[in-house]
Amino acid sequence: MSFQEEWGQIRSEAATRTRLNSAGGGDADRLVVYQEDLGRVGHEAFLLHGRLKKAGDIARGAAGEGSTAKAATTLTSHNFTLGEALTTMSGIWDDQVKTLLQSCAHISNHLDFSKKSHTREDKEIAATMSHRDGSAMTASEITQYYR
Repeated sequence: MSFQEEWGQIRSEAATRTRLNSAGGGDADRLVVYQEDLGRVGHEAFLLHGRLKKAGDIARGAAGEGSTAKAATTLTSHNFTLGEALTTMSGIWDDQVKTLLQSCAHISNHLDFSKKSHTREDKEIAATMSHRDGSAMTASEITQYYR
């Protein structure tokens, strides 16, 4: 099976399983996200940020000796055009790594915020959806408000 055929098959299977932003009824059409999922994804983005920050810094090198910068300087001083190209490549690489680091940080921060925000909203809803004596309403009682 070629890549295009396999990709087409995967896309068609995903289309039958996933129906986000659709106007359908029933639980099968709803997107459900659990707090622990948000936490896990946010934590993985945080860990990836840390690993990428260390491993992606090729200008200074993994051990901090700056082998890429040294090589570029040495090649340029000996009139090799490769030195200039290496300096350019290192700058582009650095820009790309910074973009990925910002993305990881944004994902981690956003999911941490979402998790805290949803927890706060759940507490507010629980406080407002109670009987006069303070006891919690049942799910069936709450459902009556949405009919």
